[in-house]
Amino acid sequence: MATTPLISRLDLNLIVALDALLTERNVTRAAESLRLTQPALSASLAKLRRHFNDPLLVRNGNSSELTPLARRLSAHVPAALDSFRRVFESQPEWAPETSEREFRIYGSDYAFATIGQAVSRIAHQSAPGVKFRFELHTPSIVEDSSQLRASDGILIPHGHVERLRHTDLWTDDWVVLADANHPSIQGSVTLEDLRENPWVFTYQSPSAFTSANKQLETMGVEPKVDTVVASFLALPHFIRGTSRLGMVQAGFAHGTEHPSGLQVLRPPFDAAPVANALWWHSIHESDPEHEWMRGIFSRAGEELARAAESDSSERDR
Repeated sequence: MATTPLISRLDLNLIVALDALLTERNVTRAAESLRLTQPALSASLAKLRRHFNDPLLVRNGNSSELTPLARRLSAHVPAALDSFRRVFESQPEWAPETSEREFRIYGSDYAFATIGQAVSRIAHQSAPGVKFRFELHTPSIVEDSSQLRASDGILIPHGHVERLRHTDLWTDDWVVLADANHPSIQGSVTLEDLRENPWVFTYQSPSAFTSANKQLETMGVEPKVDTVVASFLALPHFIRGTSRLGMVQAGFAHGTEHPSGLQVLRPPFDAAPVANALWWHSIHESDPEHEWMRGIFSRAGEELARAAESDSSERDR
């Protein structure tokens, strides 16, 4: 006798209840977040407990804790819920000017301060209801691209991810930052300066690194790293008033993001440019809404490319 597939016996609304319960860890607060009565959500929790054969939430004094299974589920439920929403919110035709679609993009603070703000501005002109959620990427997202199924893409230079669709946006150069009153560096920097002075790095792990720092290693220059910050915005604050050096993207350094009191110097080697791109999972390839979003990123990339070319010309004068 054939058995009914497990998924067909489930009420898919339970995933909404499960997400709220895992987030709030409290039946009353979860019910309030969903605008349901507590008895209604308690009934959903009972169904979920029978399905998983696990209590999911257990009392510990005056609060509730997630069981080990619930903690594992909490890593997957948001992505599953987002996928369901995408399926059932799809329309035969999409009009950006009336849409309230939210696009979720991973990236670094450098990406958000450059292409992110440009995309948000351009999109608002033709689609004021469309939202962008920019979230900082993590090593696990970079290492496991399957996680991008539940998001709309990741902003990251070439050399970090593979087997994803992408569109190139713009290239940027690297510059060296040093304190304006550095004891041994004024106006220019040498390879010996890079060897002798301490450094602050943005990222330093097998999956989280910058191409310029990797290039230094291949040249036999091993920077004396005494500080690591996972933020390009924060990096200048760890250089000012010290003898530390750091490298950031030229477009970032010459903008308004970095504080005064720093020297912005050309590297004493041909640093490979930063080839910035937007990457996305293949399941989004034919999505008309995603295609529109990619077009907005392309327009913003062209804008940044023109600005980068203008800045480069000014530095060459």
